Amino acid sequence: MGKNNIVFNLKGLTFSYPGKDNIFKNLNFTLKKGDKIGLIGDNGSGKTTLLHTIMGILKPTEGQIYVFDKVIINQQDFLFVRQCIGLLFQNSDDQLFFPTVLEDVAFGPLNLGKKPKEARKIAMQTLADLNLNGFENRITYQLSGGEKKLVALATILAMQPQVLLLDEPTSGLDPATKIRLSEILGKLDISYIIVSHEYDFLIENTNKIYSLKDGVITYHSESSTLHSHFHSHPAGEVHHEHKQQ
Repeated sequence: MGKNNIVFNLKGLTFSYPGKDNIFKNLNFTLKKGDKIGLIGDNGSGKTTLLHTIMGILKPTEGQIYVFDKVIINQQDFLFVRQCIGLLFQNSDDQLFFPTVLEDVAFGPLNLGKKPKEARKIAMQTLADLNLNGFENRITYQLSGGEKKLVALATILAMQPQVLLLDEPTSGLDPATKIRLSEILGKLDISYIIVSHEYDFLIENTNKIYSLKDGVITYHSESSTLHSHFHSHPAGEVHHEHKQQ
């Protein structure tokens, strides 16, 4: 792939919280158009921190971030990033602010300069695309956890991002909502990174899996050839390998 196929490029990123060791140091990673990446790692390895650094929520102590060949330095640059990249927070309550679903979903388009009538049209269409018809007047805080997750995703997709970063999107979801989420992701023609502990979900929705460990991102496997699973058995969680057919 040529340079123009690079969505973002992280070069030599280092980050540490005050008084603590580096979460990651001299980290390098490139996301290309068409990539659907899974990112795994132990709790505390820095996966969420990395996503927040890309979005400008946290500031790296060293290194550079390039988004569509543009070097990202200051807060003005991160406004550009947030127009291109959508972040789905692990906790949907961190993403939803308004009394009604329609207000939440229309906020992004309004913030991008759309007129109220156009923003409402975009919001309604986004809800319809996610099979959330009739949700527009629902009270946000009264939604179930799964409904909040889908509405939070709608608030991002209404902004028509070119990239998605999803932080533990299946956390707390029932099986039916996980299936709906997979169906939605399957229809998206954009690049994304999914941070998750759920291998089966990553296998189904990504084409490559990487691992963040000891502050470094390393290639793990092609999702299609990842045959090592953890399944629930009467004796507990048993690790085993599936032979390729």
